[in-house]
Amino acid sequence: MKKTFLMFFAVMIALGSTAYAQKTIKLGHINSSELMQIMPGKDSAQTAFQAEVERLDKDLRAMQEELQTKYNDYQERQAQMTDLIRKTKEQEITDLNQRINTYRQNAEELLQAKEKELLQPIIDRAKQAITDVAKENGYTYIFDTSAGTLLYQPESDDIMALVKKKLGLK
Repeated sequence: MKKTFLMFFAVMIALGSTAYAQKTIKLGHINSSELMQIMPGKDSAQTAFQAEVERLDKDLRAMQEELQTKYNDYQERQAQMTDLIRKTKEQEITDLNQRINTYRQNAEELLQAKEKELLQPIIDRAKQAITDVAKENGYTYIFDTSAGTLLYQPESDDIMALVKKKLGLK
């Protein structure tokens, strides 16, 4: 009987310490899209971004009008042109078309960089606020319901090396 009691007591202590060692997990969620819509500074960032879009679009339209004018002129005068002039005009049109395409690509890259420049401080503030709230309120994980991504987690071991080893990668 005494042995059974001691065994029962030992099992209870083992189970109790295991339960105590387990950290409670507290989950939270947020819709980051909704948060971004109400973040201070977002409207001014959007206005600045739109002004850049309009400036680049104006330049692009001017280039396209120039191309259209040159093409129309070429179409009207093609019959009277010598071979050398015709080839020169065709090359001018081709070159201008290539410059327009290059401008478009550069404009897209510029706009992406501008958007990041304008929005990154706002995103950083939102992320810091999420992290602060999570830490202050003891959340273990915060999920983004708008994207289904993990936004916060406590410090943990990086298992990349273990996964690489498991997959046989270096």
